[in-house]
Amino acid sequence: MTDTIVPQLTARFDELSQQLPDEGIEFWFARDLMEPLGYARWENFTTAIHRAIASCKSTGYIEVDHFRGVTKMIETGHQSSCHQKKTSKSWSAG
Repeated sequence: MTDTIVPQLTARFDELSQQLPDEGIEFWFARDLMEPLGYARWENFTTAIHRAIASCKSTGYIEVDHFRGVTKMIETGHQSSCHQKKTSKSWSAG
């Protein structure tokens, strides 16, 4: 990697981060990270997420401290909506 790519990637991930205002928890939605990490299909990315969760568990970390399944209401067109299953990666920012 060149010296310019790391700052660019850092800025991109900072732009995608979310934060719970009263809890100081910084997190990312998996679907937001999919494209910057080079995945074109959600199905392929979920495989990577499941491997990351397994690695988290195998090293003694508590899975739910780092990965949470969440749903987000999305518009589906013509005044209707549905729930979209999401996985988020989170950790304490403080």
